[in-house]
Amino acid sequence: MQNRNSGAARFRHIAAGWAASAALIALTALGAGLAGAPAAHAQAESQPEPLKIGIIGTGRIGGALARYWAEAGHEVLMSSRHPEELQGLADELGPRARAGTPREAAAFGDVVLVSVPYAAVPQVGRDYAEELEGKIVLDTSNPIERRDGEMAVEAQRKGAGIASSEFMPGTRIVRAFNCIPAETLAREANREPERLGIPLGGDDAEALEVAQRLVRDAGFDPVVIGSLERSRVFDLGQPLADATGRASAAELRALAEELD
Repeated sequence: MQNRNSGAARFRHIAAGWAASAALIALTALGAGLAGAPAAHAQAESQPEPLKIGIIGTGRIGGALARYWAEAGHEVLMSSRHPEELQGLADELGPRARAGTPREAAAFGDVVLVSVPYAAVPQVGRDYAEELEGKIVLDTSNPIERRDGEMAVEAQRKGAGIASSEFMPGTRIVRAFNCIPAETLAREANREPERLGIPLGGDDAEALEVAQRLVRDAGFDPVVIGSLERSRVFDLGQPLADATGRASAAELRALAEELD
């Protein structure tokens, strides 16, 4: 319970900081012609504080996001069953990145990215329940029958967002980065003239705000589709998933409206 309360308190502090940022930026713009350097200083101080992000499953998706988030100023703890294999990447990314075990990543993060084969999601929920309680979890994992077996069929029937929330109870899940190809994620950050859109779904408004920030910090544009139930429209094989990795945020929103 202490972990959950401390995590919630930290996010209330972060959310308050974002609200203050908006007010300070408005005041800075109003007084720019009068205040000069002090106004610029106030705007610099208004930047939201970095997040601590634990990554459970640092493959091609998790590794690419670790790079983007470290470059954006966040602290990342990458993990796998063999954390020594991640040490080279951690060294490359610099002082904001380190490698560890999945339990360490779950405990470390204000936000935890779960990017594992879907059959491992129930174990993540069981083994790290205490560390994950009350935290925002970005879930990239997809149920695939040929890889994950029968459990994937039931998860597909429910929708991956609902199934993941059952496998990781007590967390604040946002479906994110599940349907962009790994090659596109690694290659197309900050695409011009329009960034690629990333669909998001979740039931927690604050968690969705944090997820949107992290999508932007990774070099993409967030598109909130709706609830975890609604997120089934970008499960693998669904129309919105098929468009992700090719479509801008505006194009994804238009397609989502067509599906209503």
